[in-house]
Amino acid sequence: MSELPLDINLRDPRWDQTTFMGRAKHFFAITNPLNLLLSEEKLQNAQTIVENYRAGILTPGLTEDDLWKAKYNYDSAFHPDTGEKIHLIGRMSAQVPMNMIISGCMLTFYRNISAVVFWQWVNQSFNAVVNYSNRSGDATITHAQLVTAYVSATTGAMVTAVGLKALTKHLPVLVSRFIPFTSVAAANCINIPLMRQREMLLGIPVTDDLGHRLGYSSKAAQLGIFQVVTSRISMAIPAMTIPPLIMNVLEKKDFLKQRPSLLGPLQVGMVGFCLLFATPLCCAFFPQRSSISVNWLEPELRAQIKKQNPSTKVVYFNKGL
Repeated sequence: MSELPLDINLRDPRWDQTTFMGRAKHFFAITNPLNLLLSEEKLQNAQTIVENYRAGILTPGLTEDDLWKAKYNYDSAFHPDTGEKIHLIGRMSAQVPMNMIISGCMLTFYRNISAVVFWQWVNQSFNAVVNYSNRSGDATITHAQLVTAYVSATTGAMVTAVGLKALTKHLPVLVSRFIPFTSVAAANCINIPLMRQREMLLGIPVTDDLGHRLGYSSKAAQLGIFQVVTSRISMAIPAMTIPPLIMNVLEKKDFLKQRPSLLGPLQVGMVGFCLLFATPLCCAFFPQRSSISVNWLEPELRAQIKKQNPSTKVVYFNKGL
C-alpha cells in the first residue's frame, strides 16, 4: 500500500463546496446524530490524527478514508476557530434529537398557554447554547451580552407566541398550530444576532484562499449571521408546518381519538423525520467557509488588503452554524 500523501487539504471539506450536493454531503456528515455516541477516546484519537497530519506526522497504517473519518469526527465536536471542545448539546449533531423533542412538544401542547411559555423557554435556552457554541471567530462574549441575548430572545419568543395565541383564539384550530413556527422564526431573528453581536462589533477573521489571516471584518460577520438565520428558519419550516397539517387530519380519525396518548409520540416522530433531512439540507444553502468580495469590506480593511495582497479579490470566513 502506498504511503498517504501529506498534501490533502483538511482546511476545506472533503466534497466540492461550490455545489449544493457537495455541501449537503458535508453537512450530513457534520449533523449526523450518531456523532453524539462517539466516546471521549475516539474524539481524542481523531484530534490526534488530524493535528499530527497537519504537522506532517503520519499515523502508521492511516488511509485517506480513515483520515477523513477522523476529520469529520473531530469537526463534529471541536470548534473550527478556537479548537475548543463543544458541549454535547451545543454540537450540530445534537440538532435533530434535541429539536425533535422540543419542536414536537411545542406542536403537541400548543393549546395550553403555560405549556406554550414553558416550551418556548426550553427552546430558547437550547438555542442560546447552540448559537454560542457555533459562533464564528475566536472573539469572546461577556456574561452581560450572553444574558442580554438570552433574555431578549426568550422574551421575544414568548411574547410572539402568547400574542399570536390571543389573536387567533377565534380562528380555526389549524391556524393556531402554526404559532410555534412563527415564534421560533421570530426568536431566531433575535437570538442569533444578539448572541453573536460581538462579531458584528469587532469583526470576524477573514483569510485568503490559503487560510492566511488578513484581518477582521464586521461586514463578513453580518453576512455570516444573515446566512445562519436564513438556514435556521428554513430548517424549521418542514418540521413545524408539515406535521401540523398531517395531525390536523389524523386527530379526527377514530383510531387516534381512542388512543390520545399516541398523539405526542407520533408528532415528535414526524418532526424528527423532517429534521433528519431538513437540518443538513438547509445548512447546505451556504458553504461553511463562506466568502465575500474584497470590494464589500470596510474601507480600511479593503485598502489594507489591496495594498498588501493586490491580487486578492475574494476573502473567506467561517460563517458559523
